[in-house]
Amino acid sequence: METKLDKNSGIPGRYNPTKSIQRAKAVKAGGPEWNIEATDGKYVWATPMDRVRLIRKGLPYEMIEVISKRANLPVKNLLQLFDIPQTTYNKKKKDKDLLSGRDSEMILVLTELLDFGVEVFNDEEEKFQRWLKKPTLALGGATPESLFDSLTGIQEVRNSLNRLEYGNLA
Repeated sequence: METKLDKNSGIPGRYNPTKSIQRAKAVKAGGPEWNIEATDGKYVWATPMDRVRLIRKGLPYEMIEVISKRANLPVKNLLQLFDIPQTTYNKKKKDKDLLSGRDSEMILVLTELLDFGVEVFNDEEEKFQRWLKKPTLALGGATPESLFDSLTGIQEVRNSLNRLEYGNLA
């Protein structure tokens, strides 16, 4: 079995701070920008106030399907997390209705979390998806994706990703 060496240090398994430094520079330069696309257009935000504006406006019901694909979760599971009956979802999506402020906020925060997670896993989507489905001691033995039903749960998953990024067990 071949051991991969850290590019910067040459030491096997050593933390590589390059990604964190790049992210810190991006934040200092104006912060990251997130986006999520729907058939009616692209929703983009870079600041908390941009996010508030989108939350107040509301996102289309179709975003549940979009985030379902990004999170690699069946729509049915997300509907349970959002406490939306399948029939209600089908009707409101067909009528092009907008999600409530709470549900719109959950979509935006999940988008940020999923983007951050992929970044922490060095753009290795598959590894990140496996991590989301694996029980984690830092989360009390829960799977990260099982905590997507509340903002507090999402924040705990983000905290766990932060610890992973900085070399702590998560």
